[in-house]
Amino acid sequence: MPLLDQIQKDMVEAMKARDEARLSAVRMIKTALKKQEVDSMKPLDEATEMQVMNTLLKQRRESADMFRKGGREELAAKEEAEITLIEAYLPSAPSQAELEAAVTAALAETGATTAKQMGLAMKAAQAKLAGKRVDGKILSALVKSKLQ
Repeated sequence: MPLLDQIQKDMVEAMKARDEARLSAVRMIKTALKKQEVDSMKPLDEATEMQVMNTLLKQRRESADMFRKGGREELAAKEEAEITLIEAYLPSAPSQAELEAAVTAALAETGATTAKQMGLAMKAAQAKLAGKRVDGKILSALVKSKLQ
């Protein structure tokens, strides 16, 4: 089932259950996906959907951090609830062992040995982890530690 159809179904369920927090988050997701679809003037493919969802996830994490720094714990909790809901629509994150295996394979494949070749190694590692939800910061730190 396409992601937009699943989100529409979940939105109807949230309306029927009168779950305002979930309804708000699902509407936000649907709006972001529809905006991307209208902007690109073509139906969304799975890669674009994942890109939009990862962007939303990153925005929520940054917002939660900023709210915490500002002493607004209730707003940070709301953002984290949205993070949980967004993650439910994304594929699972790779384990630490899978990340390390992908980075090791990418380094062997590209022959990268210095920090100057980090971009090449990152691109290869991300290709190996395609279809999984990868946090760029974690992957970058792992690649950097292996190159030094």
